[in-house]
Amino acid sequence: MAPRMRRVVTGHDANGRAIVVEDGEPPVVFSRPESPGLAFYEVWNTQSAPAVVSAKSDPTKDRPVKVPPPKNGTIIRVIDFPPEDPSKPKPPMELAGKLFELMGLHPVTDPKLYERHHFMHRTQSVDYGIVLEGSMTLLLDDTEVDLKAGDVVVQNGTVHAWRNRSGANCRMAFILVDGEYEPGLKPVSG
Repeated sequence: MAPRMRRVVTGHDANGRAIVVEDGEPPVVFSRPESPGLAFYEVWNTQSAPAVVSAKSDPTKDRPVKVPPPKNGTIIRVIDFPPEDPSKPKPPMELAGKLFELMGLHPVTDPKLYERHHFMHRTQSVDYGIVLEGSMTLLLDDTEVDLKAGDVVVQNGTVHAWRNRSGANCRMAFILVDGEYEPGLKPVSG
């Protein structure tokens, strides 16, 4: 079982003084039985920019767990990635596509990319990925980058997947910022 995660949310009392509003595990944790050990801890999200500064309600409770941030918004989440089991067969491409739909992702349709990794996907966002513990490999179209605790990835709307070959849990924090592709950019993968 993955270690628990603590979230501290601050706010203001009736006199405008800084207080702790919540202290504990995030109330929304997403996991799937077909991926034991994989856990998405929804820490916080904003619905717009500039963000409304308020802690009167918890925006994670009012939003289904989707990978992309809200339009013009942000998300911070922590994900526990269990080590991959090379003996476990890949899910069929159609099943992976259904999981992507459920999570609000753009699945790849190129069989070569699916063969590279069954969770290759694209987000239309700028994602800051920070390895908190363990190690991870970032897969792109034909490149891979090994990452260790303390490394940061700035992922600019590219097709990618995460592969944990380490044999131990990897915990990463992700901050996702809604984005638009620059005019004229035509991503070719997918």
